[in-house]
Amino acid sequence: MRRLGSVQQKIPCVFLTDVKEEQSRKRDCQQFQVVATETLNPLALEADIDCALATEKLDGTCCYVTDYKGQPYLWARLDRKPSKQAEKRFKKYQYSHKSCKGFTWNIEEDFKTVPETWIPAHRVKHHNGHPVPDEHGHIPGWVPVEKDNKQYCWHSSVVDYEARAALVLRPSSDDEDVLEIAAVPLADLREQTLELIGTNVNGNPYGLGSKKLPVHCLVSHGSIRIQSPLPVDFHQLCSWFQESPEGQVEGIVWHCNDGTLVKVHRHHLGLRWPDGDTYLANRPVVVRVDGADDIYDNTKNLFKPYFALNGHSFSRLQDVQFES
Repeated sequence: MRRLGSVQQKIPCVFLTDVKEEQSRKRDCQQFQVVATETLNPLALEADIDCALATEKLDGTCCYVTDYKGQPYLWARLDRKPSKQAEKRFKKYQYSHKSCKGFTWNIEEDFKTVPETWIPAHRVKHHNGHPVPDEHGHIPGWVPVEKDNKQYCWHSSVVDYEARAALVLRPSSDDEDVLEIAAVPLADLREQTLELIGTNVNGNPYGLGSKKLPVHCLVSHGSIRIQSPLPVDFHQLCSWFQESPEGQVEGIVWHCNDGTLVKVHRHHLGLRWPDGDTYLANRPVVVRVDGADDIYDNTKNLFKPYFALNGHSFSRLQDVQFES
């Protein structure tokens, strides 16, 4: 199977974009919005977008699996951001020059501190040994998810470092139309990026679990294919998002043969998200978290609750509920 791209940086839009001075549909505090034009991005054309694999863009928080303390670990996304003073200077420059090109950062002084364990994302540029911010003034990066770190408690709920496994939602090996939630060895996920989705992530657009009994899982980027792919055409995509049940997704990410990733978000097309029931939440799912009774003895993660549901099938992902 094709090696899918790893989401280490912000993914560009498949269309060229324009900035409109009106309230963002995506961020309440943003007084402008980025919208797609009808012109294909030259980057997508160069990467042969017509031969790319179309996959569902998931609405959660980005994670990464790589080694830490001599074994594969789950890492949480943590972008290093500028201090308030530096950000004010950056925005003032952007406003007056209508561009961020030419702005000079003081890398050692302009950015907030990050934990010692922080690492920059792949392909972050460096200058004089220091990572350089992107055009948004951020330095993308990662921190390891320690099991006792309350800030990342929902990340911790889907990994068991003693069992060296993670709880992953993926297409079933028996039937790709059916999803499965499985305990997957972390070693099998090494160097992959994944999306953490669930009750306490990004407003829970998929309607999973409840406050009392939260449901979370990881989804490998690129693993949920668009089952009926369509041409990369502005008008056809607009119609698909609005009229097709399969179009009830946050967006599409195309994985090109050369490793290039491009996307389109519903907000790029002036469409709401979420907008009613989501396609993912309405797909059938089976739980396959098996093993010996004493494998998952950590009461702080979700392995035991999923283990109790092993073999159970649900007509909708949204129907997965744990026993109280």
